[in-house]
Amino acid sequence: MSASTGDLEVETPGSATPAAPPQRRQRHWAVGWLMVIVVAAIVSILLRLFVVQTFFVPTGSMYPTLQIGDRILVQKFGFSLQRGAIVVFDHPKGDAEGPLNEDLVKRIIGLPGETISSKGNTVYIDGKPLAEPWLPKGTPLGQQIRTQTIPKGEYFMMGDNRTDSYDSRHWGPIPGSTIIGRVFLIVWRHGHPVFLIP
Repeated sequence: MSASTGDLEVETPGSATPAAPPQRRQRHWAVGWLMVIVVAAIVSILLRLFVVQTFFVPTGSMYPTLQIGDRILVQKFGFSLQRGAIVVFDHPKGDAEGPLNEDLVKRIIGLPGETISSKGNTVYIDGKPLAEPWLPKGTPLGQQIRTQTIPKGEYFMMGDNRTDSYDSRHWGPIPGSTIIGRVFLIVWRHGHPVFLIP
């Protein structure tokens, strides 16, 4: 049985396609890399705007959980606003301390509709003492919390370094709409990369 070769291309000596000139190859190479860089830049911008963003911790108000100089990753999409979550949010309008365009990082302590107060070093939610496993035992509260009901859609924020944190005890609860995202990973500490879940 013989196979038909009618559909096959048969190369004959001298019929090979000549190689592209070096200048054209370089141009194709440059355009290819330019496209890769542009796509990578667009993806990076979209990720930063809508998904994940890196922030720098400039103060010790969240010590020891977050330390001065830490780099943190913040999830900006699909996160939950629950008690104990560490979040980054816009500078509160009622805060006269620090640059007004600087974002802040604190922990959610009180939720919308709850009544929050304090006595001694204990925070109370709706009259019941709040367990705070994220704090070292014996952490002093410092500035007391005046008894108040948190408005609908707002959150009471506090720093873990209670005696050195300017937070909702001073400028009140913040609107949930001002929360940028939730901290989910520490990636840099003491000049070295780390991977710590706060």
